[in-house]
Amino acid sequence: MISTNTHLDSLQSSIESDRETIIHHPVYQHMHGIEDIRVFMEHHVFAVWDFMSLLKSLQTKLTCTTAPWFPVGSADTRFLINEIVVGEESDVDMNGNRISHFELYLQAMEQAGANTTPIRTFINTLKQSRDLETAFETAKVPEAARAFVRQTFSIIGEGKSHVLAATFTFGREDLIPNMFHALIQDQENRFPGQLSIFKYYLERHIEVDGDHHSHLAIQMTEQLCCTDPQYWKEATESTLVSLKSRVALWDGVMNAIRQSH
Repeated sequence: MISTNTHLDSLQSSIESDRETIIHHPVYQHMHGIEDIRVFMEHHVFAVWDFMSLLKSLQTKLTCTTAPWFPVGSADTRFLINEIVVGEESDVDMNGNRISHFELYLQAMEQAGANTTPIRTFINTLKQSRDLETAFETAKVPEAARAFVRQTFSIIGEGKSHVLAATFTFGREDLIPNMFHALIQDQENRFPGQLSIFKYYLERHIEVDGDHHSHLAIQMTEQLCCTDPQYWKEATESTLVSLKSRVALWDGVMNAIRQSH
């Protein structure tokens, strides 16, 4: 995407090296069998879940989600975030049924034979305790996934809309299509009947996030950062931290795959 925004260009230039590290991470080459893909999914599902938490925290900041209702911020920004939420929270599955991307991922895990008990236990415990650490311990969440979720929620806890938007856009949303291209290839042919939902999930992200959502998210970030140099500086710093957190997660997945052999 060609931009006339020098602040945006500077941010994208600053994060390019880390983006390339993630897109070409060796973890993809370590997934030789269905067991390796299961290990990947059992870690990655926590990033799929906290992506939704990041998204909903943005919606809460940028729109009014309580009654009585009052207009919040600009209508343009409200439109952008609501449009993204609709696509992520209520997309369609392979049969045209409404489903969130997280729930679709759980279906993909079940079809592939991956263990969904930790993520389900984590969510159920978190609903009751409202404490991440308690949920981590109860569900025996892999340490690499814990660190990733902690970092996401530290950004959510800061509550800065422009930082949330930049992290969402450049640390997550804008990154997903390129990252998942490395996974998709011929996995469904190698493991017939076990990865068709996962393949659909990946293709859906490439189609939706690579085209529509990433453009909306970039517009949203530009509107929130405006021309404030400090906002763009904070946005860049937060995105870099998020990307390094993703590299650490992928390192953890790769180590878990090696240990499983």
